[in-house]
Amino acid sequence: MKRAEKVIITCAVTGSIHTPSMSPHLPVTPAQIAAEAVAAAKAGAAMVHLHARHPEDGRPDQTPERFLEFLPAIKAQSDAILNITTGGGLGMTLEQRLAPALACKPEVASMNMGSFNFNISGAAGKRTAFQHDWEQPYLEGTKDLILSNTFKQIDYGMRAMGANGTRFEFECYDVGHLYNLAHFAEQKLVEPPFFVQCVFGILGGIGPDPENLLHMRATADRLFGDDYYLSVLAAGRHQMPFVTMSAILGGNVRVGLEDSLYAGKGKLATSNAEQVAKIRRILEELSLEIATPAEARAMLATKGGDNVGF
Repeated sequence: MKRAEKVIITCAVTGSIHTPSMSPHLPVTPAQIAAEAVAAAKAGAAMVHLHARHPEDGRPDQTPERFLEFLPAIKAQSDAILNITTGGGLGMTLEQRLAPALACKPEVASMNMGSFNFNISGAAGKRTAFQHDWEQPYLEGTKDLILSNTFKQIDYGMRAMGANGTRFEFECYDVGHLYNLAHFAEQKLVEPPFFVQCVFGILGGIGPDPENLLHMRATADRLFGDDYYLSVLAAGRHQMPFVTMSAILGGNVRVGLEDSLYAGKGKLATSNAEQVAKIRRILEELSLEIATPAEARAMLATKGGDNVGF
């Protein structure tokens, strides 16, 4: 892999997995999402990964109009790379999931690299009450959910977003997803450097064992040589240990309230910036340098923040 001379910190601000009842600090409204993203960038995140939510009850909202309620504000107040999800909310159609990235033409968009069971129903059993009617059925429904990312869907997304100059955060939840990416790379649908985001700890994907991170990196090395940058995210309590391991191995890191609601054992994070500041402290104590947005753009060969559709 390309060893990151400076570590790119990505912050995933709100996501679509956690629900408002799980934390009072989860950003929901456009103003909250914008403020959290800007603060995360100031704390050291070179990239912010963005979902949108309905401002009244926090439901995932994948309409371009909702994204446009916060994208210009973040762009005006920070230089961070703005990365739009195409995962959207669980159970959404491909058309819904791609809509904001196609309309807004960001520098980077996420791209899930395979279909798999995505089970977060256990989160429902940990609560005795919910603020909103949608939360419990949304979580429990994932017992019977396949997150669909077929070869046809991936092909279409790569072509449609690639035509706008958008590059990708390739989210790989299992080893087979790396081979899927290699398939599309061989077809020249995507070009290096690849930003490979390995995801650990989602039930249905690869487990949060350190040996699995080493295996994912070794597999990616065989498939992509030095044509890729490794990045890592891990769910819940595994977040900080796994992303630190990625940086030690020469990779990059992703934190944020999408991936974990906590800043330490039993302590809810009060903001995304708190998690960014924590991983920055850890990395700097290890004598690792943090990439600026400009340095991250150069590493990932993005089209630049002035060439987006918002």
